[in-house]
Amino acid sequence: MTKLTEMDRKILRALIADGRQANTQLAESVGLSPSQCWQRVRRLEEAGIIAGYHARLDAEALGVSETVLVEVTLDRNEGYQLDSICRKLLEFPEVLEIHVTSGEFDLFMKVSVSGTRGYEEFLKTKLYQITAIRHSRSVFSLRCFKYEMSFVPEA
Repeated sequence: MTKLTEMDRKILRALIADGRQANTQLAESVGLSPSQCWQRVRRLEEAGIIAGYHARLDAEALGVSETVLVEVTLDRNEGYQLDSICRKLLEFPEVLEIHVTSGEFDLFMKVSVSGTRGYEEFLKTKLYQITAIRHSRSVFSLRCFKYEMSFVPEA
């Protein structure tokens, strides 16, 4: 684990707020010269702390405005089967997140669809075609109050 300085944290917070800003703008906002800032960002990238830069898309504009949170229980939860099912779920573009969980169910997913008909189609043609799935329970998200990809922990 790389030890983060307070300057690293300032850079990370600024990049979370706007990952597209130019290095000169970033440097100015955190109080470094552009070359010092660029070196720190490169070091954070090489250390794997900055894992990538992403565009945040508007699901409603794309016609897939419904978010469904899905709990999945498998027939048998053996390591090889779990990995195989997760790899299969990765093939479905509407599956935004897959979490292996502890507790009552084995997997937790976030799925983006076009309403109840779109979700029914996802269930029939994709999720329920995976034979090892014993049970799923779904909840439609009515509204999202917070959406963050990550955060910078305090020292």
